[in-house]
Amino acid sequence: MPDDARLRRWQGATVAALFAGYAGYYVCRTVLPVASTGMMNDPDSGVDEVAYGRLLAAGIYLYAAGKLLNGVLTEYAGGRAMFVLGMVLSAGCVAAFGLTAGTTAMLVLWAANRFVQSMGWGALVRVAGRWFTPARLATVMAVLSLSYLFGAAAAQAYLGALTKAGVGWRDLFLVAAGTLLVIAAGCALVLRDTPRAVGLPEPPPPPRNVFGVGDDGRGRVSLRRLLGPLFASPMFWLVCTMNMGLTAIRETFNAWTPRYLEVGVGLHRDDVGLLAALFPLCGAVACLAAGWGADRLRGRFGRLIVPLLALTTACLWAFARADLHGRAGLALALIAGVALFVMGPYTFCSGVLALNLGGQRAGAAAAGVIDAAGYLCGAVVTGEVAGRLVKAYGFGPLLDVLFWLSAATLAVGVAYWVLEERQASRERERPEVP
Repeated sequence: MPDDARLRRWQGATVAALFAGYAGYYVCRTVLPVASTGMMNDPDSGVDEVAYGRLLAAGIYLYAAGKLLNGVLTEYAGGRAMFVLGMVLSAGCVAAFGLTAGTTAMLVLWAANRFVQSMGWGALVRVAGRWFTPARLATVMAVLSLSYLFGAAAAQAYLGALTKAGVGWRDLFLVAAGTLLVIAAGCALVLRDTPRAVGLPEPPPPPRNVFGVGDDGRGRVSLRRLLGPLFASPMFWLVCTMNMGLTAIRETFNAWTPRYLEVGVGLHRDDVGLLAALFPLCGAVACLAAGWGADRLRGRFGRLIVPLLALTTACLWAFARADLHGRAGLALALIAGVALFVMGPYTFCSGVLALNLGGQRAGAAAAGVIDAAGYLCGAVVTGEVAGRLVKAYGFGPLLDVLFWLSAATLAVGVAYWVLEERQASRERERPEVP
């Protein structure tokens, strides 16, 4: 078989394995929310609303810390190994959670689960960055980003059906763990770290990575040489800052849309769960469209990021100013608008932009730091700020906060765009080397 045909076959298998594997991670992530009602209705579990909230909070903070630490570790351990290991360890934590008693032990195990789950995305980024040329990375990463949008929905449907069929909450954790182990076994069989592992040539690194066009990522370097060029890059810190605002907006809509539709719009609680799925569904469309468009702009991401953030800010301004009680159509249209405009820039930050900056040397590390910054900000806004504001004043002040957060993120996006265009201009003026 010619090398081109073999490469396409292996690329297709790699995307399929990464997609299925990262979607599989969500089986052992969404099991807690799905099982929460059964846990709180079981007096022997010791879990009430306060204890459940503590489980969620501990998980988010450990997930953010894990993004940072495991993203760096992936550069030394390898993408395939970390991707599969994260699934195996997550399955072990979830199985132990289902067998344990006592809220303290549950908190430790759930926090550990979220920590090892943070291995997944950085490892995915590292493997994908080794298999595809820079000209296709935006589209590939957009497709892989759908894994966490559809993965969460599929996991909820799968585990929800088991709950409806009478599976108890403890058994639900055991089933989730077994399911992820099966997926991990499939990924271990299919995935390879690089094309070189199967005798195929590797693509070149992204031309604007901070290590230079000649760095192919081979050979180990010290932690200082790994992170130093990233931390010295203004564009890297702009991406981190953008991701903080984008993650906070996304996580707030994911967490609070059902409650907003019920209380703020006046819809019946039986309808809000299904309607809340509008945000991830529109987000999936946005991911694909943004990835396709970015590849055709040849890496000029600012030309997409700034208009999309401007439209996000406009939607949030309308949200904050309009009285949407009893106006379900307009409320859903604005929710869809925010999803369509915010999810493209969001998926860029810890996906293709991380790879473009980190290259084949530090793509996973870049994604880890960018994601850690985003989730820490998201945890504060979604949990601490949103909960206090909604309880005391309703949704109006929270929507004001999101509007100003979006406006600030837009300003950061403009700064990123200016730097990107200057860099592209310098590249055009650079004389060709004969």
